[in-house]
This record gives sequence, C-alpha cells and structure tokens, in this order.
Amino acid sequence: MKRCLFALPLLLAGGPALADPPAGFDARVESIRTATETPGMSIAIVEDGKVVLAKGYGVRRQGAAAKVDADTLFMIGSTGKAFTVAALATLVDAGKIGWDDKVIDHLPGFQMYDPWVTREMTVRDLLVHRSGLGLGAGDLLLVPRGKLSRAEVVRRLRYLKPATSFRSGYAYDNILYIVAGAVIEAVSGQSWEEYMRDHVFQPGGFPNATAEMARQLSVPDRAQPHARYGGPVRGVGPVRVLDERDRLGQAGAPAGLMAASANDMARWLQIQVAGGALPGGNGRLFSESAAKEMWTPVTPMPIEPYPEPVAGITPSYQSYALGWDVRDYHGAKVIWHAGGLFGFTTVVVLIPEKKVGFAIAINSEEIEPRYGLMYELLDHYLGLPKQDWPARFAAFKRNRIAGAEAAVRQQAAMPAKVGPSLPVARYAGRYVDPWYGALAVGSDAKGLTVDFTTTPGMAGRLEHYQYDSFVARFDDPAIEPAYLTFALDADGKVARVTAKPVSPIADFSFDYKDLDFVPEGERP
Repeated sequence: MKRCLFALPLLLAGGPALADPPAGFDARVESIRTATETPGMSIAIVEDGKVVLAKGYGVRRQGAAAKVDADTLFMIGSTGKAFTVAALATLVDAGKIGWDDKVIDHLPGFQMYDPWVTREMTVRDLLVHRSGLGLGAGDLLLVPRGKLSRAEVVRRLRYLKPATSFRSGYAYDNILYIVAGAVIEAVSGQSWEEYMRDHVFQPGGFPNATAEMARQLSVPDRAQPHARYGGPVRGVGPVRVLDERDRLGQAGAPAGLMAASANDMARWLQIQVAGGALPGGNGRLFSESAAKEMWTPVTPMPIEPYPEPVAGITPSYQSYALGWDVRDYHGAKVIWHAGGLFGFTTVVVLIPEKKVGFAIAINSEEIEPRYGLMYELLDHYLGLPKQDWPARFAAFKRNRIAGAEAAVRQQAAMPAKVGPSLPVARYAGRYVDPWYGALAVGSDAKGLTVDFTTTPGMAGRLEHYQYDSFVARFDDPAIEPAYLTFALDADGKVARVTAKPVSPIADFSFDYKDLDFVPEGERP
C-alpha cells in the first residue's frame, strides 16, 4: 500500500509514469558507464507488454569507433539457462517429456557418482541446483575454455563426488544444464543448438539471438569482452580486451553460451511477463502452465546478509526455480538471474506485480553498471526512494578487492622457508583425475612446467611456495593462479596432487578444490 501511495502524487502531478525509465536515464547510464570505464552496454525495459527501451550505449570494443546499438550481440552467460528451460517447456507442452520424468528414461547412459541418485534424478532436478554436487563442480571441463564434446562432459559426470546428499541443499552448478541440453537432443533428435534455433529463437521472434559460437564470432555487430586483470586479484588493473574465442566450449552452451541483443532481450521480457504468450496475440512460445512451473520456487537458497553499504539488498527469502532466482525486495517478489562469461556480465529482472522486466548486459566485469542500475530500476518501478546504488556497489567492490589483495599479499610474504622435499625434477610426471583428465608436470633448466591438458592453453610454470606446494602461474594471465600441493608417500614418491585457487575471490568455476590427481596408472 505504501508503495502505491508514494507513486500516486507523481501521476496526479503530471510527472512521468512509472512505466517509463527514470528521468534522465540515458545520461545516468552514460555517466556510470564512463566512470567505470565500461566500454559498452545493452539495456532493454518492458512494462505491461510494451517495450519502453531497447538501446545500446558506448562502444563494442575499447578504443574502437563502432557503437553499440539495439542489435549488437552480447554474451548473456547464465541468464541463458532460462532459455534452455523454455526449450524443455516446448517439449513438455508437446507431451514428449515431463518435468518429473527420470533422466535415465531419456538418457540411458546418464550416470551420477551415486547409483541411487542416478535412478532418482529427474529433469526438474537438473535445473534447480539440489543434486548434491558442490558449487561449480565440473566447471573446469569448460572454463576458461573447453574442447570436450557434450556427450563426453555428461559421461565424466559419474566421477564427480557429491558434496552433500541428494536434494538436501542448494549449490549452483553448470554441468547439469549440459545434461538438460543432452536430454533435449535425445528427445528431439536434433542438436541442442538446432532445437533452440527452430523451437525457441525462430518462433519466439528473436532476430539476433544465437547459441552457436561460430555464428556469434561471425556477426559484425557484436560486442567484445573486457576485464581488469594483471594485479594480485582479478578486478585490479586496467580494462583490457579479452580474446573473444576464450569462452566455454560449445558443450557448455545450454548452461550459458548464448548471445542476444537488446531487441532480443526486450522480446524475451515481453514473453516472460506475458506468461509465455507472444507479443501481439500471435500465439505462445510455451504454455501458461509451463510459465508457472518456471517461476515456482523449488530449492531454498541460504541467505547471507550483505555488508554495508549494500546491506539493503539482502532478501528475507530466496529460492531457485527453473532457471530463475526468486526473492523479495522491499516486499515485492522479484524473478531474476545474473550471468557472467569472462568479459561479459548480465542481469535479467522481472517484477511480476508491476508487469515490468528489464535486462542489462555489459561487455566488461564491472559490478556498478550491472547491479547499480538493477537496483536503481527496482527502486524506480517499485516507487521507492532514490539511492545511489552504483556508488554503493563501487564501495562494496573496493572493500572486497582490498581484502582479497591483502590476503594474497600476506600469503606471498609469509610462506614457510621450508622445502621442497624432493629435487624439483622428481615432481615431474603425468597425473590423472577421473573427471578432469590429465595434469602434465614437466621439468626443464628453469624448473617445473605445468599443463592442464583438458583445457586448451592452460599451461605455465610452477613456482615453489612452501613445503611441497607450488603456485601454478599460467602463460595466460586471465587464468586464475592455483596452489598445487604434492603429497608424498612413505617412499618419497608423489602419491597425490591437490589444488586450490590463490585468490580468495576467484570465480567458483575455477573449481581447483575438486581436483584429486594421482600418478597415471596408479588409481585403483
């Protein structure tokens, strides 16, 4: 009630309707973009079925002249998971699959670590992050780049040990969305990419959207990825252009390898707000019952209060639905999802009670434009007092990065002056983890080299840290450094190699912690 009363005087006084973006929105976007050195942005806003904004800001590539427009393709990361869910919904509507079908009924070769979980895993379970796998488990098969086929990624899932019991808690993963893509392939007889094109993008009316990397890299009107790296932790240093080919392998596309423009996202928001109906009364992309399933909370998510100065975004409840987060903000239900793909970040937000939706994509990793504008738009459409959210997120980021930098510097300055236990050449060898594959450690006149062989280009050198631990510093500085620890057996031979990221704020997709290498040929 208070939100309605707050908005009423604006309408009576002849001020802008809340359906419109905030006054001076374009100038606000530009000021945030330039202040954060964000090269380009793509924004879409929909209210009550109407597109009120679909626009690009800035440039596609730092230092270049080509402008972002409403048709410029941006990678949208994990916000693409909802599109995979929409593809599944079309199969549910066609009676070819059910949300609670057992996965093995459609993919007989599917196998989790636990046979009981294999038998009980449903299509719905693939989508809601309650499998028992740990956070980001298996992501190194795809991150920062991958060469494995989708079938091979799905096959290796059987070697990933669970972190918790099945359906007992929430832990975000990407790998099970790849299984969802494989289910679509098995049921439809098409590749996931073909099915998305024929049953989602074309009938939905998305003029530019694509999930095929080859096409994404061939479209002239596309944004280039950027990030800050080169300092003690990612997020420090100048904004640099990244190699746009450094993306998830195509196998990971159902989890987040999709590109879309502001016009595409505006259309997607219209369909979501309308519960699956196409704009203009031109039929449906998916049924109303499927739309309800998508937004129905399934897995409760733990709530950890955000620190000041962004404590005000802490929800009182949050759950994961089918490809969407569901939470509250000042009493209003918000359906949303964030996305990140090295050098691109995105948010898609829906406010059902207001029939409002908006999407923000940027071709960098700064948080102020994405989350700052997200909460400014939420406040605007909910009639809440205006706050400078970009400034709040800037302070939050500074604090977070400063803490991480201090931790890394302290680690670097205080190793024990002990070790290594062996002559360095004796650490060389080939080590194998059942889900990841081989780690090759070599020896030359300069010391030790390392190659994560499953990941193209993930190679570099090992620097001794302390005891029998080394830091892997990769030739590609955009890859997170890792501690590798060699455990010796009673005979002084390497028996096991484990890993963890050096940075305390490394992206969880660098899931070094799940690796457990043993000398090749010695695993039981």
